[in-house]
Amino acid sequence: MSLDAQILQSLRAAGPGAVSGAELSHRLKVSRAAIWSRVEALRCLGYDIQAGPHLGYRLVSVPDVLHADDLRSRLDKTQVIGRQIQVFQETTSTNDVVEKLARDGVQEGAVVFAEAQTRGRGRRGRKWVSPANKGLWFSVLLRPPLHPAEATQLTIASATALRRAIQTEAGLEASIKWPNDILIRGRKAAGILSELKAELDQIRYVILGIGVDVNLNHADFPADLRTQATSLKAELGREVARPDLAVAILKELDRDYSRIRRGHFAALAAEWEEHCETLGHEVVIQLAERRVEGRAETLAEDGALLVRTDHGHLERIVGGDVTVTVSHQGAR
Repeated sequence: MSLDAQILQSLRAAGPGAVSGAELSHRLKVSRAAIWSRVEALRCLGYDIQAGPHLGYRLVSVPDVLHADDLRSRLDKTQVIGRQIQVFQETTSTNDVVEKLARDGVQEGAVVFAEAQTRGRGRRGRKWVSPANKGLWFSVLLRPPLHPAEATQLTIASATALRRAIQTEAGLEASIKWPNDILIRGRKAAGILSELKAELDQIRYVILGIGVDVNLNHADFPADLRTQATSLKAELGREVARPDLAVAILKELDRDYSRIRRGHFAALAAEWEEHCETLGHEVVIQLAERRVEGRAETLAEDGALLVRTDHGHLERIVGGDVTVTVSHQGAR
């Protein structure tokens, strides 16, 4: 962990109290001059750190910027996700950056954020609007011990983690639409793009690309999306602290990824089903050139969606574009 991260971690641990320069110097094994220098650098980034000759340093407020050292300092108990964090002011797509890290053999758990993306993308080649400093646009590198057919479990886990973090940090009730959308009052507020590199029987790596519309205004969305998309700010009527939400999401992702690695996907699937608005409804699913119609019933053990067609057959669905057509009577 960097010196900046350790300083911020110590200041946060002190709460409303202060930590003396001598104590920080002793604890972190650097000179008091080095502590002062890094505190000044943090102040330049927007951190309000008060200092007094008899009191020490006290963290008063933090800026709404994504600072890798700060994020890392708040994830000391995560097992995998967030062990390495990078933040770019602008990039084409965070998935592109993480793909290069994956090819270079970087350990799983690496996370890349961008304050803005010039070519952010969603599923099936769609563009994801990523205005600067208004959302969370990031990607996570995973190397799960799963068969390629089980990769959908990671999308399920990501959706449950996202929904839970949004509820915890913003107090908003969100629902899940198969396979990768987070909805608030029927409008999309976040999405997941999973990209996979695998052999026949082994996953080499998975890139989880996540976009959360945090503080976007109505005008930030393209005209054709304004009736379909929303942001946390639009739903709450106030801005949400992006660093706090980012930390909450990474913690929840790490928690759910750990559950998958331990073979506890069934518990995740039950939570997903509880909050999925697709289940119990008649749906139309477009799979490349193939179209499936039926009633979305449940998840299979590997994470596939099971759809009962008009002929009574259960179809296993992995991915695809889903349209809910008619609410099923008695659906949850």
